[in-house]
Amino acid sequence: MAGVLGVVVLLAAEIAGVYGVSLVLAPRDVLRAGPYLSGWRPSEHALSRFHVRWYAVTLVFLAFDMEMVFMYPWALVVAEVGAVAVVEMFVFLGLLMVGVVYAWREGALRWV
Repeated sequence: MAGVLGVVVLLAAEIAGVYGVSLVLAPRDVLRAGPYLSGWRPSEHALSRFHVRWYAVTLVFLAFDMEMVFMYPWALVVAEVGAVAVVEMFVFLGLLMVGVVYAWREGALRWV
């Protein structure tokens, strides 16, 4: 019982210490230090326009993101399903590769 009480007291002291450090190090002027850009002032307005190239990069990112969304559950069941699952995944990856090659040909991956 004394050990549990000691752990609870130690935990309370650590929580109080974290709050104390936060009070000492936190910025005082809340209106100037925002949660974005690590507290730095933004250099442009939030509604400013983005270059059209970012939309293509976003679509390529979403393609790879969806690949990972479907690949994780596939990896969990591929041993049970067998060769059919492997063929289906290669078809899926082939379709994604067609999209990446198209984006590459259109210049979506160029940064200059």
